[in-house]
Amino acid sequence: MQKPVIRRREARDLAEAAEVLTAVHESDGYPVEGVEDPQGWLSPGGLLAAWVAESDGHVVGHVAVNSPQSGDEVARLWSEESGANSSQVAVLARLFVASGARKGSAGKHLVDAAVSYARANELRLVLEVLAKDAAAIRLYERLGWQRFGETVHTFAGERFDAACFVAPA
Repeated sequence: MQKPVIRRREARDLAEAAEVLTAVHESDGYPVEGVEDPQGWLSPGGLLAAWVAESDGHVVGHVAVNSPQSGDEVARLWSEESGANSSQVAVLARLFVASGARKGSAGKHLVDAAVSYARANELRLVLEVLAKDAAAIRLYERLGWQRFGETVHTFAGERFDAACFVAPA
């Protein structure tokens, strides 16, 4: 597999990204929500920008940057901690990489694209990651993200412990 190319997501990428998302959910249990309408989940309200990782002409990964929405606990917690208002914060979300593309650093490159976008737009990037997603936590820590709190993610009546991270300044 060739090194992934990171590029802005286009409408034509949604169907293939949704297929990759569904496969990741089946293998890793991520995400805990969104698989009943993966294309809709990949295009939430508040979407600012999204990128895909492409290898050998196929989408193998995805990441998005969203503006904080009602109920975004990680953005609220960061605003309390830092004094930033919601117009200064964005949320990294919808990050996933096909299992066969993980050794090619697609996840790192997708996160780098999101961080670059946030910096260019003078936004501080935060994220929530479920405690069960240990590989994702290791990735963020390796990339210099700092844990600043914990929260609980609730979906369909289930509660999931989650860690809150902020991108390096």
